[in-house]
Amino acid sequence: MKTHSGNFATTALGLAALAVNLSVTQPANAAFWITGSPLLPTRFGHTATLLPNGKVLVAGGMTTGYIYLSSAELYDPATGTWSNTSPMTTNRYSHTATLLRNGKVLVAGGNSDNGYLSSAELYDPVTGTWTNTGALAIGREYHTATLLTNGQVLVMGGAGYDGYLSSAELYDPATGTWTNTGALITARDVHTATLLPNGKVLVMGGAGYDGYLSSAELYDPAAGTNMSTGALNDARSYQTATLLFNGKVLTAGGYGDNGYLSSAELYDPAAGTNTPTGALNSTRSDHTATLLPNGQVLVMGGYNDTNDGLASAELYDPATGTWTTTSTMNTGRGDQTATLLASGKVLAVGGWDDNYDSSAESYDSGTVTANTLINPAKLPNGAFQFAFTGNPNGTNTVLTVTNPILPMVNWFVLGVVAEFSPGLFLFTDPQATNGGQRFFRIRSP
Repeated sequence: MKTHSGNFATTALGLAALAVNLSVTQPANAAFWITGSPLLPTRFGHTATLLPNGKVLVAGGMTTGYIYLSSAELYDPATGTWSNTSPMTTNRYSHTATLLRNGKVLVAGGNSDNGYLSSAELYDPVTGTWTNTGALAIGREYHTATLLTNGQVLVMGGAGYDGYLSSAELYDPATGTWTNTGALITARDVHTATLLPNGKVLVMGGAGYDGYLSSAELYDPAAGTNMSTGALNDARSYQTATLLFNGKVLTAGGYGDNGYLSSAELYDPAAGTNTPTGALNSTRSDHTATLLPNGQVLVMGGYNDTNDGLASAELYDPATGTWTTTSTMNTGRGDQTATLLASGKVLAVGGWDDNYDSSAESYDSGTVTANTLINPAKLPNGAFQFAFTGNPNGTNTVLTVTNPILPMVNWFVLGVVAEFSPGLFLFTDPQATNGGQRFFRIRSP
């Protein structure tokens, strides 16, 4: 679920699970962190995936004693607690986890006691079990995995037995197999890969045979090839890249030739260029960056020369191009995960400070209250009907689209929502079954 600034929101409808959530932007209050129940083991280098049912799946990583993990656990935002789920079939660290359109989670590659992994497996939230699926052609870690608009998963680069990798592979959920696709122009690992509104994938930075990289390239799924695009102004690795609501990509921090970086820049897909924007207040790498419902970007944690794990957090405002400090985490951490929950809160999990970490905490920006789409029902004519709660006598307009990154002109207006009873609203989408996934935006007024 991703929401946009202003008094409206978006939510994804997975037709298989019918698990959808909605949030509406409200006036801002003071931001704060809430310490939650800890993970069952300490871990870093793990993955965290928001499931269609609103829970968060944490899998793998490394724990005390440099032990690779196969264990997995689920965080329930409703109770704030963790519970064990079935372990993966393979111990793995620095792997990727991708939520597929069918609601399953694809975990691929990584490293373990047996070295670089080519194996891949699927987690089914309905059964809580893992099953092996087709293996990658090349074992790799520190690669990227990107869900394309056609539902396939693109894995690119990473590190393997042959060193830095340029190879790329596509996973087809329909067949459970991988096929080779166009290789990167430059072999790299610890880079970023961002799906752009036009369906292409922007790859930037990382480390390669020539050291830290500033080069950037675009993968075109239609052609299955990569082409060069505007380079970063600073060579960097372990940075973050965040797609903003205006279609630009914010790159922040990382590690380069002169050490830890505070610089940030914006990639404009229309111009194909990167331009500097306001610098972070602190140098940092191995941090996380999360797009908030109000359109700002929350950066937290990571490492720099002054600390094993940073507790500081800051917000980037695209409207001004500047960063401001926000509430400090209760625990310093780097190599953690950050997950935007359906409520609009951000869950920070695990990582490393001066040791392995099992703690978890959530960031409340003070800008979001949650409303849930309830009682989904399929009508006799094939349409789907939903209800949600809101302010009594409020006015709400529903818009829908199959790709949430498309400009507003591409969103289809379903109409003004009727108030069924005080504070309860109903809307119907007659075209909900014409595709694997639908996204809804509730705008008030």
